[in-house]
Amino acid sequence: MVAPVGRPGDHPVSELWVAAVNETASPRRLTSGEAYDSAPQWAGDSLLIYFLSDRAGRGTAQLHRVGLVDGVVQAVTCWAGGVSGHLPLADPNLVVIIAADEPSAEDDRRDRERDDARVWGERVRPDRLRLLDLRSRKVRTPDACGDRHVVEVTQRPDDGMLAILTWSTPDVDPGLLEPGLHLLDPGSGVTRDLGPAAADASSLVWWSADDGWHLAYVAKTPPALVGGHAVFDVTVPMSGPVGGHRNLTAGTTVCPSTLVQVDTGPPLVLVADGLDPVGPHLVEVSRVDGLATSLTTSRHGDAVAAVVSTSYKPGNVHAGPTRGPLTRLTDLRPELRDIQWGVQERLSYPAPDGLTLDGLLILPAGRSRKDGPFPLVTVVHGGPYQRHADRLQLGWHPSGQWLATAGYAVFLPNPRGGQGHGHEFAVRVAGAVGLDEWTDICAGIDLLIADGVADPDRLGIGGWSHGGFMAAWAVGQTDRFKAAVMGAGISDWGMLAATGEEGPFEAALAGSSGWEGPGPHRHDQLSPISYASNVHTPVLILHGENDTNVPVSQAQFYHRALRRFGVEHEYVVYPRENHSIRERNHQLDVLHRTRAWFNRWLG
Repeated sequence: MVAPVGRPGDHPVSELWVAAVNETASPRRLTSGEAYDSAPQWAGDSLLIYFLSDRAGRGTAQLHRVGLVDGVVQAVTCWAGGVSGHLPLADPNLVVIIAADEPSAEDDRRDRERDDARVWGERVRPDRLRLLDLRSRKVRTPDACGDRHVVEVTQRPDDGMLAILTWSTPDVDPGLLEPGLHLLDPGSGVTRDLGPAAADASSLVWWSADDGWHLAYVAKTPPALVGGHAVFDVTVPMSGPVGGHRNLTAGTTVCPSTLVQVDTGPPLVLVADGLDPVGPHLVEVSRVDGLATSLTTSRHGDAVAAVVSTSYKPGNVHAGPTRGPLTRLTDLRPELRDIQWGVQERLSYPAPDGLTLDGLLILPAGRSRKDGPFPLVTVVHGGPYQRHADRLQLGWHPSGQWLATAGYAVFLPNPRGGQGHGHEFAVRVAGAVGLDEWTDICAGIDLLIADGVADPDRLGIGGWSHGGFMAAWAVGQTDRFKAAVMGAGISDWGMLAATGEEGPFEAALAGSSGWEGPGPHRHDQLSPISYASNVHTPVLILHGENDTNVPVSQAQFYHRALRRFGVEHEYVVYPRENHSIRERNHQLDVLHRTRAWFNRWLG
């Protein structure tokens, strides 16, 4: 799937391509790019590719298929309300579609007459698993999961048994906290409830071992909602109770993100920062210097493909043998080859308490360390369970190479709480955001000042999401920064736990919720709004108007506080945008406005 970096209008567009792993043919485009085509899946015979597209009605996806040889695209469904997921089955006449119930006549009347008061818990429309018979075009809906919301499905290679991952409700809160596992025999219709899974479960796969079939998935490490992800495994006997959910990555410094099913043998797992071989269940098969995403494999696991970005190369499809080197198959951003990037260095340094940290330094384009000191902008990653990988640091939000080409040195720290160093590293920020992770960042800045890279009188800080929180936190703690950019950042953790779509996770980060007595609360101590009277640094506040992750009220609250205390700042809201900025003109505005802000205050 190939898409523009930003969309020009109300709806995104994309196109599907096919590329030969053995490079016997050049990549070939399969769809026109006039609609949003996504989620390609091979049919069992590899002659058709099924995918979702909104070409029949913009914003509403239907299932389509395209012939690999003739390139003919056919619509497969016309389901009112659209399709959210699909899986072609081993039986070439059956396809799983995941979709909510079609609107009833009463739903249509209410919509038409605007008799649409929304009552929480009423008229919930979860996505259901349905079986489409391609011969008759009839759809049947097995009663496999009751009224639970279907999010993933995968098929067992030997007998076609389906494993299903569900949430208790379509809402992230509490759906993501209450996942469950189910089985469905698509032939007989026999179902089986396997019970709950760990919170934030995803990436469900089957795999075969000497003791029979297992299910594995990636989820948060229990019992807290803050910390690293782990690979969990559960034995699924033909009858009787299922086994316990074993953590296969416990005690390792690995952060798994994706599992990929293989017909024979154990699944492949993509992890941050490589595999640590101390784990008894992990064997490293391949390593990529940079960032790899979207891992996939051939049916028998002998070939893999992924989207890979390295220090100076954007994301492209790489593929090859599972245990061999991966070869780049695509060249999606040729215009970037002629740009002189800033030199990107890997950093390793100790935190004040001795914890080993890492990060990246990007020098101004065309300059070396001996030309310093430079104005330094620290860009903090989101999450906090994300990381700065050694990839091309170019994107629509405050990005390293965008600033480096304008003459800035850029520090990209990976403080505690992030991905890539295991659960124990990530869990350290539970109920403590902004504390030790802040001193981790300061330690890196101090190191760069001592090394003559950073000018202590020309320091800036910025970030998006959790990075925006850290920028707002920083200027409430110190006056050492001359400018800050708060992108979609958190100003009040209590309000975020109440209004953000991932409220329980936010409360776990901040250590409390507002309904826990009259306070003061732990989250008040960790909220930038509590320190607004200390702020003297000019702040650029950027936020999407329709943000459901970090609602725009977070920015509004901080803006009002800075206005109350007479702090120089600029408050910008992007219409129609959610947590990520998608429209191209808005992305360009973020880039130009961010760089202009640092130019104004750092010189």
